[in-house]
Amino acid sequence: MQEELSFGFPILTFLTFFPLLGALVVWGLKDPAQVRRATLGIAGIEMVVAALMLMLFVPDTAAMQFAERHEWIPFLGISYHLAVDGISVLFLALTAFLTVLLVLYSWDSVTLKPKAFYMSILALETTFIGIFASIDLIVFFVFWELMLIPSYFLIKLWGPGEDRHYAALKYVLYTLLGSVFMLVGFCLLSLNYFEAKQVYSFDFIDLLSVPIPLGDQLLIFWLIFLGLAFKAPVFPFHSWFPDALVQGPIPMSVMFAGIKMGTYGFLRFSMPLLPDASRNETVVAILMTLGLAAVVYGAIVAIIQPDFRRLLVFSSISHLGFVVIGLFALNFQGIQGSLITMINLGFSTAGLFFLAGFMYERLGHTDVRQCTGLARKMPLLAIFLLIIGMASIGLPGTNGFVGEFLILLGVFQAWWVWGAIAVTGVIFAAAYFLWFYERAIFGPLKESLPSVIPDLNTREWAIGVSLSIMIFWIGLYPSPFLRMVNGSVQAVVDRVHPETAIAQNKMEPLSREIMKN
Repeated sequence: MQEELSFGFPILTFLTFFPLLGALVVWGLKDPAQVRRATLGIAGIEMVVAALMLMLFVPDTAAMQFAERHEWIPFLGISYHLAVDGISVLFLALTAFLTVLLVLYSWDSVTLKPKAFYMSILALETTFIGIFASIDLIVFFVFWELMLIPSYFLIKLWGPGEDRHYAALKYVLYTLLGSVFMLVGFCLLSLNYFEAKQVYSFDFIDLLSVPIPLGDQLLIFWLIFLGLAFKAPVFPFHSWFPDALVQGPIPMSVMFAGIKMGTYGFLRFSMPLLPDASRNETVVAILMTLGLAAVVYGAIVAIIQPDFRRLLVFSSISHLGFVVIGLFALNFQGIQGSLITMINLGFSTAGLFFLAGFMYERLGHTDVRQCTGLARKMPLLAIFLLIIGMASIGLPGTNGFVGEFLILLGVFQAWWVWGAIAVTGVIFAAAYFLWFYERAIFGPLKESLPSVIPDLNTREWAIGVSLSIMIFWIGLYPSPFLRMVNGSVQAVVDRVHPETAIAQNKMEPLSREIMKN
């Protein structure tokens, strides 16, 4: 059984439902200025509490911390169980951080139904926090599905694209299709637990204690995979992704591209609960093939995109491919690198979408063919685009390098051929970003550009500085973040490779004896 550490104050319940309560407060306000200030205050309080949770979090352990557990539907084995460990804790803080930046970004740009918009942002934050804090599979699934509601309306009502209605419907249908398979997989896990214990349970901690036959593991793995793959999205289940991120508003692009819930689900549930299936040679070969295909496909398609937002969509698919191959390298470095990369994308890819939004607000488009020479008009934007872009392609000293280096190290350890193919994605990433930057920023000044284009204002400058601080912090001093995840990553590796864990446990007493002598 995995150890759990409780906390006197229900901090996870607060983090989960405070934004939703804040949305109800916003509903009662009439003045748009009051709505904006109230939303910023609510998001700010959420971020402060999330930062406090990080300060109280005990690193270098696999224990579930800040645990809260209450019976919900006992006869079905469903409980309200919230907890975080090294796998999930950074996602909660990242969600709170990005929500504050989204409120700042939307301060003047949202004029259509601002109250409904900010309520949707806060409701979306609640569902994201709930997903990362949930330990009971049904509670996780409830938040997973509730996320569709604010997401749908954000795309449909506030998306700038002409096809936003189609994009919103496509996103919902794809996600619902995958969710049906995932729910069946969860139910099969509970039925397997019932056969062993004569009671039902959807609790992650309980399910870890019951072995599952390999045949059943493989079936459940692929059922859950479909739900996670559509949401991630894993190649080739990504066709809804470009539509949603290009047709939808920038806040949706930031959250979907910056916070990787699908690959989080692999690490949170699939690999620990289904270890034999996760290391099955066929499963690994298929997932590695899909991941490597995404790395190369996403990067190549990004190179030929004239529109900056579409370039970022396909670069995000490529980065997600890196995450997948790191996870299914099934070693410590690969999984550690994938987890850190998922967090890093919340600063680099999300940051690039913020900058794309700044460009769109000033120019009405993000087509590089019509906006060359921007450095002369917007030098601040050019500086932040260079910093965040270098993080996206993994320049040493930035956060992107830490994650990609660990992933490649893990993949090369698993099989050098996979690593050699993955390295081409790094080369293509440098190509598509540097080529775009050279044309958009340093190209000849386009005559069609307005004579006066305002540079970043104070709020936008604050967004760029905040993201840059995190990029350099993780890039230059990743130790605090690695220590937070190390214990939980090692626990996953031990579940997937129990024979290695047993050998290490046998060696520990001998090592201590040698050290004494």
